[in-house]
Amino acid sequence: MYRIIHVKDIVRIPPDMFEIPLEDAAWKMLRQQYEGISTRELGIVVAVFNINVSEEGRIIPGDGATYHDVEFDMLVFNPFLREVVEGEVNGVRGHGLFVDLGAVDGFIHISQIADEQIEYDPTRPALILTETRRLIEMGDRVRARVYNVSLLPGKGLRVQLTMRQPYMGKLEWIEKLKKEVTRAKKGGS
Repeated sequence: MYRIIHVKDIVRIPPDMFEIPLEDAAWKMLRQQYEGISTRELGIVVAVFNINVSEEGRIIPGDGATYHDVEFDMLVFNPFLREVVEGEVNGVRGHGLFVDLGAVDGFIHISQIADEQIEYDPTRPALILTETRRLIEMGDRVRARVYNVSLLPGKGLRVQLTMRQPYMGKLEWIEKLKKEVTRAKKGGS
């Protein structure tokens, strides 16, 4: 999900930044240019670091800035299909859950939460599984699997999740299931 990418580029240093150290100026300009952008290939650029900028720059006629070759690393968030993720529920709506994945929220549609009917309780707010009476509310930790990633123009990266698979769901449910399986194995040996 998170990875580090090494990049070679050219950085423009404007004249108003000539008074500060070159590496600091390059870092500020690269952060402005890259951090927070979303692309289909990279995902979301979270941070720029490990900057190595050439002291020798070039000048383009008509532009008072200097242009320097630069190499740097970027921390990117790029979820992939079928990846298992964990996060905290930070939004509960009648149509599903929003889960904090760090750089972006993932969404779990109500149909992807469980294999049973689900009710929405707006007073809590919470989603309640009608057969087992288990519930999910704000602050709960969940484990889910990525089943779709899309980049929407102007809206950024969208990550859709499912919990309708074995050992997915609220972490408390998973721990309870693991204990039941362990107990069954011990009793069946």
